[in-house]
Amino acid sequence: MSKKIVIVGGVAGGASTAARLRRLDENAEIIMFEKGEYISFANCGLPYYIGGTINEREKLIVQTVEAMSSKFNLDIRNLSEVVKINKEEKKVVVKNHKSGETYEETYDTLVLSPGANPIKPPIPGIDKCDNLFTLRNIPDTDKVKAYVDNKKPKHAVVIGGGFIGLEMAENLHELGVKVTLVEASEQVMAPLDIEMVSIVHDHLIDKDVELILKDGVNSFADNGKKVILSSGKEIVTDMIILSIGVKPETTIAKDANIKLNERGAIVVDEYMKTSDENIYALGDAVEIMDFVNKKPTMIPLAWPANRQGRIVANNICGKNEKYKGTLGSSVAKVFDYTVATTGNNEKTLKRLGIDYEVVHIHPGSHAGYYPGSFPIAMKMTFDPKTGKIFGAQGVGMDGVEKRIDVMATAIKGGLTVFDLQDIEPCYAPPYNSAKDPVNMLGYYAENIIEGMVDIVQWNEVDEIIKAGGVIIDVREEFELVTGTMPQFIHIPLGQLRNRLSEIPTNKKLYVTCQVGLRGYIACRILKEHGLDCTNIDGGIKTYQFVKRAEESISKQNKNNNKKLEIKDEKSTMKLEDIDITEINAHVTLDACGLQCPGPIRRVFEEINKMEEGQVLLVKASDPGFSKDISAWCEKTRNTLLKAEFDKNQKAFIAIIKKGSQNIAANPSCSIEAKEKNGATMVVFSGDLDKAIASFIIATGAASMGKEVTMFFTFWGLNILKRKDRPKVSKDTMEKMFDVMLPSHTGKLPLSKMNMAGMGPKMIEQIMKKHNVDDLDTLITNAINMGVKVVACSMSMDLMGIKKEEFIDGVELGGVAAYLGATEDSGLNLFI
Repeated sequence: MSKKIVIVGGVAGGASTAARLRRLDENAEIIMFEKGEYISFANCGLPYYIGGTINEREKLIVQTVEAMSSKFNLDIRNLSEVVKINKEEKKVVVKNHKSGETYEETYDTLVLSPGANPIKPPIPGIDKCDNLFTLRNIPDTDKVKAYVDNKKPKHAVVIGGGFIGLEMAENLHELGVKVTLVEASEQVMAPLDIEMVSIVHDHLIDKDVELILKDGVNSFADNGKKVILSSGKEIVTDMIILSIGVKPETTIAKDANIKLNERGAIVVDEYMKTSDENIYALGDAVEIMDFVNKKPTMIPLAWPANRQGRIVANNICGKNEKYKGTLGSSVAKVFDYTVATTGNNEKTLKRLGIDYEVVHIHPGSHAGYYPGSFPIAMKMTFDPKTGKIFGAQGVGMDGVEKRIDVMATAIKGGLTVFDLQDIEPCYAPPYNSAKDPVNMLGYYAENIIEGMVDIVQWNEVDEIIKAGGVIIDVREEFELVTGTMPQFIHIPLGQLRNRLSEIPTNKKLYVTCQVGLRGYIACRILKEHGLDCTNIDGGIKTYQFVKRAEESISKQNKNNNKKLEIKDEKSTMKLEDIDITEINAHVTLDACGLQCPGPIRRVFEEINKMEEGQVLLVKASDPGFSKDISAWCEKTRNTLLKAEFDKNQKAFIAIIKKGSQNIAANPSCSIEAKEKNGATMVVFSGDLDKAIASFIIATGAASMGKEVTMFFTFWGLNILKRKDRPKVSKDTMEKMFDVMLPSHTGKLPLSKMNMAGMGPKMIEQIMKKHNVDDLDTLITNAINMGVKVVACSMSMDLMGIKKEEFIDGVELGGVAAYLGATEDSGLNLFI
C-alpha cells in the first residue's frame, strides 16, 4: 500500500522534500500545501529585483504549480493554509483561501516546512505607518517595488543591519534613494567580528549611507514620515524597510503540542523528526545543531533547508540518514565588497567559554604582479591545542567567497589548521598565488600552536600602552604615513639586528608591522638574541580597521547633527542619478598600472587639452585613485560625475566633466578657489630620494591647480644639471667643485643606504618595476605642467655652476624671486 505524505509549505525545504520523495517512490501520494500563491521562488534575489539588477520578475519564480505538478506528479495546492494538526487521528485542517472553504486531509507522514515570518514588534505608531515594508516573499517584493517606482522616494530608513537590510540599503542606494541604516547593536552583520565588520562600516559611510549604530527605534510618527530613535534623534523619511530578523512560523505546531524551544522553533532529532514519530520538520522553523560547537541553534538559511529536505525524504523512504548540523556559511555583496563567513566567530566562542586562538592575514586575491589583485582581510578561529578549525571570515573585493568555501569544506571534512598547509588549490597568476590564502592561514596558525611566536590581538593594544608596554614598529619609514600605533619605537626590520641596543630590556616588548608578517620575522630575530617579545596579530592594518571606522562614524554623526531634516532638492541633480552607461565620454584614459601620482598627472594633462563641458572617463588600478580624484576635482573646480569600483573591469572608474555644474550630492566638486593658490619649495638637498620626493609633490600640487615654484639652492642645483652638458669656462676653484659634485641626475646619491652607488641603482630598478617615472621624466613632466623651476644665482656663483649646464626650462633668480612667490603660496616646503 502506498504512503500518503502531506507537506506543509513549499519554497526551499518543502519543494526539495517533495521532489526527492518522488524520485525515491513513484507510487507515494504526495500533497503539498502552500498558503501563498508561489510554491518556489528565489527569496534571496528579492532585493536585487527591487534594485533593478534582476530586470524581470519572472526570473524570481523557480517553479510554478503547473510545471512542478506535471514534472513530479504532485498534488500541489497553493493558496491553501494548514490551520490545525490532529496528531491522534493523523489529519490536518486546511483552509482554501480561494474558495473560503475548510476541509480535512489525512496523512501517513506529515512534513512541516512553514518557514519564518519577519519580526514586527509593537513599536508605538507602527500600525499607522503607510510607508513601512518588510521583505520575505513575492507579495512583499511587489509592494516595495510598486512604492519605489510610483512614489519615487528620496530617502529611506532601513531598520536592521542583517543581510536583507544591507542588500536593501545597497539596492535603494543604486536607485538614487538616500539611505539611513539604523542598527540597535554595535555592528551590522552579526556573523562577523567587530574588526572585520569595521571594513564594512567604513565602506557604507564611504558610499554615503548614513550609519547609525547602538540606537534602536523608539516610535514612529506622522504615518511613518518620522522615525524617532531611542536617543531622541528624529529622522524624516519617505519610506521604511523593517528588517530586524525573523521568527519561526510554528503556531500550528504549538497548538498540536509538538515540542518547541524557548524561541518557538520546532525541536527535531538528528533525523529531522519532531516529538511526534509521524511528523518531520525542517527549514527556518526548526532548531538544529551547530556543526562546530554541537549546541542547539537556529540558522535560517537556504542551504540547510535544501539539505534537510533531501534528508527528510530519504528518512521517510527508510534510509535513516542523519543531519550533521549547520555551519552557517553565508556570503553577501555590500556595494564593492564581498563579505563571507563560516563556522563560529569569536563572539560565539567567547560566549560559550570555548578556548580558542585567532589569526588575521591580509593576502592578495591573486598574484600581485598580475593586474587586478585586491587585498582580502581574513580571520580564522581555531583550537590552540588541537588545531581544530572553528570558523573563518573574509572581506574584500575579489576572491573572498572561494576561500571561505574552502574553509567551510575543511571544517565539514574535519581538517585541522595543519591540514590547511597541504590543501593544493589550482594556481595561475590571474587566479591565485603560489601560496593560497588558505595555506597561509595554516602556516600562521601552526607557528602559534608550536610556540614559534606569541601573539596579542588588536583590541589589546590600548591596554598594552596604558600598562607601559613598548611597541616596536618594524615598517619602513615611508609606510608610517599610513598610520601608526600610539607611543611606538620605529626600527625598520632591515636595521633591527644593528639597533638592538636601542630596545629596552626592562619592559614587555610588542612588535607590529603592516599586516603581521614582518612582525613575526622581527620576533624571531629578537628571540634569537635573547629578547622576549610578542607579535601584534594582523599588524597595524587590523588595528586601523576599527579605529578608522570609529573615526568615520564619529565624523558622519557630527556632520549629520547639523541637519535637522532632509531638504527637498528639486532644482539640483544628485550624483546617484547619473548612469554611467548614459554618459558619452569625449576622451577615455587608461591609467591602469600607473602608481601615484601617475593617474592624477595623466588626468591633469588630458583635462588641459579638453574644452569646457567635455567629459573624461578614467580607468585606474591604484586603490587610492578613487579618493584622490575626488580631492583633485574639489581643488580644480571640475565636476566628478562618478567615482566607483567596477568589479567586472577590476578597476576604479572615474567620470569627470571639465568645469563645474550644479550637483548637490558632492559639494566638493565645485568650491571657491582660495586666495592663496600657490605652492613653493626650497630644494636644498641634492640626494636622489629627496629630489624624487620634491618633484612628486610638485607634480601633485600642479595637478591640483596650484601655481608651483621650486627654488633650487646649493646641493639642490645638481638636480638640474643636464646629462649632455656643454664645455664652459671655469677657474681652478670652480673646476675643483665640478669634480667633486654630481655631474647629473644619474650620479645623485641617496641620503641613506647609498652603498657606494648601489642604492640609487636599486631605487631606479624598483621604480621601474612599479611603473614609477624616473627622476628625469618627473622633472620634464613638472616643467610641462607649468611648475616654475628657479635656480639660485648666488648659490651658482659660490659653487661654480653655469646656466649653460642646466636642463631646458630652468630660470635664474635670487631670494627676492622666491620670497615673491611665497606671498601667494598656501604651501611652503624646505627639502
